[in-house]
Amino acid sequence: MRTTRRNHRPPGRLSRRPLALVLAAVVAAPVAWTAPAATATARQAYPFRNPRLGVDARVNDLLGRLTLDEKISLLHQYEPAIPRLGIKRFKTGTEALHGVAWSTDINAGGAVRTAQGTVFPQSVGLGATWDPPLLAKVGSAVGDEARGYNSENSDLWGLQLWAPVVNLLRDPRWGRNEEGYSEDPLLTGLLATAYGKGITGGDPEHLKAAPVLKHYMANNNEVRRDQTSSSVRPRVREEYDRVPFRMPLAADAATGIMTSYNLVNGRPATVTPDAGGVVRSWADQTLFNVTDAGAPNNLVGSQQYYPDLPSADAAVLKAGVDSFTTDDTDASKTVNAVKEALARGLLATSDIDRTVRHILSLRVRLGEFDPGGGPYGKITKAAVDTPEHRALARKAATEQTVLLKNQKGALPLAKGGKVAVVGPLSDTLYTDWYSGALPYKVTPLDGIRKRAGSVATSEGADRIALKDAKTGKYIAGGTDAAGAVLKTGPTTADATTQFDVFDWGQGVVTLRSAANGKTVGRYNWGDTFANDQDQPNGWFVQQMFKLEEQDGGYLLRYAGYEKAYDWADPAKTYVKAQDDGTLVLATKAEATTFTKEVLSSGVDAAVRAAKSADTAVVVVGSMPFINGREDHDRTSMALAEGQSALVKAVRAANPNTVVVVENSYPTTLNWEQANVPAILWTSHAGAETGNALASVLFGDESPSGRLPQTWYRSESDLPDILDYDIIKSDRTYLYYKGTPLYSFGHGLSYTTFRYGKPKLSSTSVGRDGTVTVSVPVTNTGTRAADEVVQLYTHQRTSRVKQPVRQLRGFQRVHVEPGRTATATLRLKASDLALWDVTRGRWAVENATHDLLIGSSSTDIRQRAVLAVHGETIPARDLSRTTRAADFDDQSGVQLVDETKVRGDAVGGTANSWISFAGADLRKARTLTARLASTAATTVQVRLDRPDGPLAGTLNVPSTGDKYAYQDVATGITATGRHDVYLVFGGEARLSTFSVTG
Repeated sequence: MRTTRRNHRPPGRLSRRPLALVLAAVVAAPVAWTAPAATATARQAYPFRNPRLGVDARVNDLLGRLTLDEKISLLHQYEPAIPRLGIKRFKTGTEALHGVAWSTDINAGGAVRTAQGTVFPQSVGLGATWDPPLLAKVGSAVGDEARGYNSENSDLWGLQLWAPVVNLLRDPRWGRNEEGYSEDPLLTGLLATAYGKGITGGDPEHLKAAPVLKHYMANNNEVRRDQTSSSVRPRVREEYDRVPFRMPLAADAATGIMTSYNLVNGRPATVTPDAGGVVRSWADQTLFNVTDAGAPNNLVGSQQYYPDLPSADAAVLKAGVDSFTTDDTDASKTVNAVKEALARGLLATSDIDRTVRHILSLRVRLGEFDPGGGPYGKITKAAVDTPEHRALARKAATEQTVLLKNQKGALPLAKGGKVAVVGPLSDTLYTDWYSGALPYKVTPLDGIRKRAGSVATSEGADRIALKDAKTGKYIAGGTDAAGAVLKTGPTTADATTQFDVFDWGQGVVTLRSAANGKTVGRYNWGDTFANDQDQPNGWFVQQMFKLEEQDGGYLLRYAGYEKAYDWADPAKTYVKAQDDGTLVLATKAEATTFTKEVLSSGVDAAVRAAKSADTAVVVVGSMPFINGREDHDRTSMALAEGQSALVKAVRAANPNTVVVVENSYPTTLNWEQANVPAILWTSHAGAETGNALASVLFGDESPSGRLPQTWYRSESDLPDILDYDIIKSDRTYLYYKGTPLYSFGHGLSYTTFRYGKPKLSSTSVGRDGTVTVSVPVTNTGTRAADEVVQLYTHQRTSRVKQPVRQLRGFQRVHVEPGRTATATLRLKASDLALWDVTRGRWAVENATHDLLIGSSSTDIRQRAVLAVHGETIPARDLSRTTRAADFDDQSGVQLVDETKVRGDAVGGTANSWISFAGADLRKARTLTARLASTAATTVQVRLDRPDGPLAGTLNVPSTGDKYAYQDVATGITATGRHDVYLVFGGEARLSTFSVTG
């Protein structure tokens, strides 16, 4: 979601009750008829306001009272009031990924209002806690604060919360990495379920707030995100991408999904049939699904999937998506399109009724129509930023801190010593796109000062002045908090001309004015610049620059995101000083050449501080609005070049160097791992970041965070970011065969643990059985600490390619020094099932599984063996109609939409292929396939290899359209059991095929 937040923008169905009981409840309820101008007293008597009735009965009553126009009005994000029934306005969507963040104000034209409540660690940080009970407490606090804000202004702060994000962190370059929990489906599903349960309050009939899962599905790239298609084969879909959506919905820990911007197998996710199909089948409660912001318009715009908005909006509703998040606060376009769709027969009134039922069900469960707002209606603004929530935020910030390296006991630090705290993130806290405003700040420097004897500090940033090489005049900014438009003027480098340069990598820097401590950015969306920003911010980040060396001087290049937005000339990306000194955007040819004077060296200052201290703590990392974020994937996983140089210089100056990496994603810390004694990682963890870091650095808490995703050594370890076939491309810890920098689940402690021999409740189990694994864990060190005991499995033999290892359970245990605690992990045989593409169902194979128990996915301390008595998947029966998408292996193909409504097909190009393993061809004589192609081509049938024996050739004619399928047949020569390869000679779509005798 993005388009409803604007910063510095220019001028399940019904719950399962027998229908007879529902109807009886309505009939038995007091009949309340009033004239249109009903009195308030009469309106209170309507059955839909009777909390003693069931949800379904109340929904039926209210639905029956609405006119068709009123029903249609409820389909937009901003649902209007219905005064004749005493119904208030209702707005979907308050952002709440790690605390109540922001919402759009219907009374101010959709302007953004940012919450100033408790900001918990970023979602990826919460993922690093590996602590579902903690996530439940965090979710409960977020639900309380959402209620608190709602009590103050229900038009602004809606109770449908767009959180959590459960997209799996498949690729660490994804710009939105900070929003997800983990690359693992089980860990993500458990954390999302806990967070969602906390938000809902856990009452099946009443909701504290209504969490919505984002973004369905396979949404893990920002590059061309509304035009790229995620090609997701059935096994990846079922075993990976769907899992973290299914788990919270099945546990009633979420109330719906938000569809994603991307296409999935060629079909825009905005019209995925899953929304009205399999997604609703997972939940016992009625779901209320929403589009992402602006996505309905993409269907006729960037995606060009439908010819006009009535067709698109009809498809959205038919697919099972209930609410249109589009056109900001202007609902008229949606209302008019839906009415046109009804007039053209694209929709029926029954489609509207079905959708409105979903909407009303949520509103009833939220207590909107209950006296006093229901059981959660008494929560007030006093619930926001309470001492209890601050303490919880500190606990979460501490638990998510991961000790990546600790050589020879470099940590913890001794209290009372002299510490140098240096680096660009040492004395600041940054928020991200989905953060609320921090009500207070404890920076790393603040936290360390409370425990160190003395502190020396430097941000490690060069302080510079830029002088017009022709006029000799320096760039100057304003001195008060509001700053001023930048101009050249002073002829000496006084305080107004000095700027601190912060390096964010790949040449991008920000400039902070020494005159007022504010960051420089474009002023009011014009061509000028001012020192008036607290930090880089907004959807269109306007505070980014590059200093390009040229002809003995420097050109100042504006590098803000969407630099050519609206009226700006895309060629004007450089800065020139006008005759009056005002800095404006200009072309490179017009740009002013500046002389850069380094008034003080950040590295030199940091080195001086490091040399004077017992220990140097270097705090480096990311700026969340710059280094990868929504709509911008990372193109490098390295530390910023200037930050890396700073770390190396400090390490050379003081061998007792600790690096703290504060960012939102894995980083290639190869030099640091080889050369720095100790390394800690934290996400941007909110107001309590400094306290949490200090408590770990000084040993008040033993670090217990564990990495929720693999940290690779290089971008070269990863395939293309658009490759979603994690099985084929060996993605994530599940299939990766290389040696990572830090493994999934990695995290060190200040103590040591010995794992005893695991005890299994049984060494064999049936396909429906459960085994309990008990593991004694002894603290062999001198500090009390938490250990996260992790259980992985590996299936030794299988019909298909299996993960190298897969997380099956984990438990956080607290162990006192010298004591032993027992971790007890339950493993269901059904959890070991794979998606059998030969029959389109789950299957538990008859196989031996290695049980791998340890402290990370590669730090395995104990092993056991489990025999699983499942089934043997039979040979492929190609005499039945086989969907091409149910292949076993592929090369070069993409999954595409069979039709615009439903179904997947395989899109092939020259020399691409799909294979079907172990097919019984003893009676095979003819292969018939349904194919579509806009030009004549061929599909060869080959045996055992892509270039194996030719068994037949399908001569595919031009069918005239990619959705126009035609049956094409060929005789085949084959006997026995073979792997069948279908090799494309050119572009074609293959839907289904069968082999007959």
